[in-house]
Amino acid sequence: MKEVWVRLEHWDQGMVTTALESGADAVVAPQGLADRIRALGRIAVVSEDGDRVPGRDVHFVDVRSPEEEQQAARLLEQGAVVAVRHADWEIIPMENLVARAGRLLVTVETESRLETALGILERGVFGVMVSAPDPATLRRWVLKVRGAMPKETLVEAEIVAVRPVGLGDRVCVDTCLLMEAGQGALVGNSAGFLFLVQAETRPNPYVAPRPFRINAGAVHAYVKVPDGRTRYLCELRAGDRLLVVDPTGTAVEAVVGRCKIERRPLLLVEAVSGERSGSLLVQNAETICLTAADGSGLSVTQLEPGRRILAAIAPEGRHFGMPVSETITER
Repeated sequence: MKEVWVRLEHWDQGMVTTALESGADAVVAPQGLADRIRALGRIAVVSEDGDRVPGRDVHFVDVRSPEEEQQAARLLEQGAVVAVRHADWEIIPMENLVARAGRLLVTVETESRLETALGILERGVFGVMVSAPDPATLRRWVLKVRGAMPKETLVEAEIVAVRPVGLGDRVCVDTCLLMEAGQGALVGNSAGFLFLVQAETRPNPYVAPRPFRINAGAVHAYVKVPDGRTRYLCELRAGDRLLVVDPTGTAVEAVVGRCKIERRPLLLVEAVSGERSGSLLVQNAETICLTAADGSGLSVTQLEPGRRILAAIAPEGRHFGMPVSETITER
């Protein structure tokens, strides 16, 4: 997820409060304001007397010439956090820096520049320093950054087998988000073939909807999280982040509130898409739904060979949750 730092030129309680309430990651402030900011809530302060000290934890640079661009590039190559205060906003220098894949933040003072920063080379910068004119604008810009998650590419896959396999430990992920119909998590036995498992948003004669919950699958399964990573379901804890996706591929971030691991009867679901195949172990219960090709929920108790569902397929294997280009076979 992209970072949002809020830049203050002077003390402004309304701006600090808005930064806290909208979920900003840090406040960049003049020296002497750190204690006043911390008194309003817990947030990182970037200043000489703050949590992140300029010149030590973050390097502020200008990029208005090729020489300054090279200085910023060298810092990024060294692994430093680089915050660009002033730039001529020619796209090419920003693209050159973003292409180095470092921790680059840029100052934005207009909404159009915010959108440009988020879209450079399609992946955007690591973060932005927002210099907004008022609290309402600040809130809108921070929320825009928070919603700037890359879309997931979903394809149709065909169910080829469904069978009970006995008891196993499965994970219910209870999030801090009231999900809408169709939203869910990408889960699978292979990180390269993830099924869209929907949240429990549908009315059911046996249990009330729980739109914050995804009955995701067995403890060993991979689940997609932000920043292109996967984790094992059994690793998730309160406060972790989960990627929530809808049938169009639109993704948002959700905070995990808790995970419930319980022993339940499991179904093995197998599917193919082109030359790729994948599988998923889920609880054998009517409330668990995969996603049909038309985006509707399809209960796992109604699955049968030939039904078409949505999945996310990636060419890479995974090592510690990160995509790697090497030969990895998962069966």
